[in-house]
Amino acid sequence: MRNYPFAFDPTKPFIQQASDWIADVFYELLPEAGFEVRDEQIYMAFQLERAYQEKQTIFAEAGVGTGKTLVYLLYALTYARYTRKPAIIACADESLIEQLVKPEGDIAKLARHLDLTIDARMGKSQHQYICLNKLDDTRGGGSDDEEVFSEIYHGLPSFVHYPDTLQSFYPYGNRKEYPELTDEQWERIGWDVFQDCLVCSQRHRCGQTLSREHYRKSADLIICSHDFYMEHVWTYEARKREGQLPLLPEHSSVVFDEGHLLETAAQNALTYKLKHAVFESIVIRLLEGEIRETLALAIEEAIVQSETLFRVLDESSYSVPASDRKEFAWSEELKREVSRFRQLIDVIEEELVFESGLSTLDDYQLKIVEEHLEMIQLALSLFDKPGQLISWVTEDSDGITLVIMPKMVKEILRDRVFSKKMPVVFSSATLSVNGSFDYMAGSLGIESFLSFSVPSPYDYSTQMKANLYPDKPEEDKTGRVLELLKQSEGRALILFPSREALGTFRGSLALYPESADYRFLFEGSAEISHLISSFQNDEESVLCAVTLWEGLDIPGPSLSHVIVWELPFPPNDPVFAAKRKDSAQPYEDVDMPYMLLRLRQGIGRLIRSRDDRGMVSVLGLDLDNPAIREQIRGLLPD
Repeated sequence: MRNYPFAFDPTKPFIQQASDWIADVFYELLPEAGFEVRDEQIYMAFQLERAYQEKQTIFAEAGVGTGKTLVYLLYALTYARYTRKPAIIACADESLIEQLVKPEGDIAKLARHLDLTIDARMGKSQHQYICLNKLDDTRGGGSDDEEVFSEIYHGLPSFVHYPDTLQSFYPYGNRKEYPELTDEQWERIGWDVFQDCLVCSQRHRCGQTLSREHYRKSADLIICSHDFYMEHVWTYEARKREGQLPLLPEHSSVVFDEGHLLETAAQNALTYKLKHAVFESIVIRLLEGEIRETLALAIEEAIVQSETLFRVLDESSYSVPASDRKEFAWSEELKREVSRFRQLIDVIEEELVFESGLSTLDDYQLKIVEEHLEMIQLALSLFDKPGQLISWVTEDSDGITLVIMPKMVKEILRDRVFSKKMPVVFSSATLSVNGSFDYMAGSLGIESFLSFSVPSPYDYSTQMKANLYPDKPEEDKTGRVLELLKQSEGRALILFPSREALGTFRGSLALYPESADYRFLFEGSAEISHLISSFQNDEESVLCAVTLWEGLDIPGPSLSHVIVWELPFPPNDPVFAAKRKDSAQPYEDVDMPYMLLRLRQGIGRLIRSRDDRGMVSVLGLDLDNPAIREQIRGLLPD
């Protein structure tokens, strides 16, 4: 039985009935519950009606305070119940997911005030879960954190340690359950891209595996990140070939919250990472069975060639300033080594065809190896068109990693996401460029779409005060920030353009006794939603962050001051380096639009309700440039 929140008449179109009920929600039910309903919400509701009726993509650009989340949740929920398939709400990152599902979040508000039971479950990314193998390794590693990791191990559910015992199973082991761990500690025990989950002996009792069983059964909403949704898209066919379920179930609609960030998530999800040690561990499994000598020789040759290729990569790579990556020179020698490596993989694949007919290898193991080899071939084939890819290497204690990312993802997005007859909603305060949505649509491969824009209802000229502070070489920047904190008595969010800048500020605080007057919370020192909750509940605390330029929603006095440490120009990373190379005017076409968009988002963290009051302080060397200063003033109240 379909549990609609209204009396359903099967003789009338469903979306029209749902829209009538949603209108009643905003005109009657929510005002009776004490909500301030805005004209912008009503307008957005009627716009989404058409998108769901026609199963189209829509760009819903709605300013801060328009209440857009409530609107898209109502449509996603009712349509999910009509189609009997859950809706996907994809957020820009994990912290935004937590904001949506927290006890005082919008889903809980709708359930409480509309007397609804909403089945909303989180589908967290793989790196948000403990890897049992890595945890086993760290417990005996002899590090300073060995006791911490041992305590985590002994705190796991009993079925992890005794899997043969008949008992109930439940999800466990996600990042939020260990709020006190630093990001560095979590990286040592959390899943990473080089974990081969398909052949892991512990996969059936892994928290990540069990969580999938949980969220796939959601009747209404599945909340995940952009990265996770894109990972679902890219791995959909491969997982089906391997006899596995896709990461997400069939769904009725998708909402991309903070949808202007989707292109970056798509590129990240389609990034290939290749490592010699991983390749060797994969193909060497084939030597464990009884195989023909020609296959064994091909495997041994490929392993040697892999070592040679990565040695040449290492020798031809060079460090990039202000970055943890290395670039490499694309030489004739490197081209030859890549070509020979691909040829040897071809030989292995051909030999496996003969070997499979002899039934000497385990079918499941064989399928996994074939999938890995296919992925490596696909990644290396991108080098045939070097102008269409972004590539670099990173280095750690296990050697170097080759990273390959396609520049353009719009063709794949168009074919696998936007060609489907399904409502897709992009929701953000910043989706258009000079009033047009064509740039966003073109970069994502969207050929047909609906769109609308509604401004914020807040009066920024009376609610916000803003000041620009150009950096001066003779002035101490940390001291200036501490002076600014006095104006709001803490209660501030300090936004940094990079982790390095945050680390510099954090390290300098020890030189200032007056810094002890405030409780500083630093991103990376604990799980992010735990830090946000601490900041909100400790009114005079100061939150220092790198990733919270978007999505942070803390109304009230706890956030009365936004301090921008430096103008957020694009980082020195491969993606933006490639965009700059492809532009005739990189500063005007790449750097400035990115900076202004991110700064606009950061400033938007301050005023979250009509009662909010506060100040914005923007620092930076570039504020001495009159042209930059003038553009920034355009984002600020008069």
